[in-house]
Amino acid sequence: MGEPEAGQVRRSGLRNPQGAVRGLGAGTLGLEALVLLLAIQPIRVVGGDLGGAAIAVVVALAVAAILLAGMMRRPWAWHAGTVLQGLLIVAGLLHWSLLVLGIIFALVWAYALHVRRVILG
Repeated sequence: MGEPEAGQVRRSGLRNPQGAVRGLGAGTLGLEALVLLLAIQPIRVVGGDLGGAAIAVVVALAVAAILLAGMMRRPWAWHAGTVLQGLLIVAGLLHWSLLVLGIIFALVWAYALHVRRVILG
């Protein structure tokens, strides 16, 4: 475990940087799905007008996040995760709290993309 040989560049100290980055993306999306599902009832109780269609949208976004979390091996999943954040922000038209969640998770996703870029180069 000495210095890398000439011509060999080691970007991080991680043994499996690809796996670490995939885990970060999957964990972020999994947490987002959990928060979305757990947010339905408090929004209905506290904030009001979250109807059947809005609940269906929230559940669909949570299911999409779970599916994407399982597909993080594919390069397009990162782009789809970014689109998912945009869709959650647009869902803010249904209820203001979804906009807040969308902004928070968009910032978390942006940080995950930054970490991915730093680790993988």
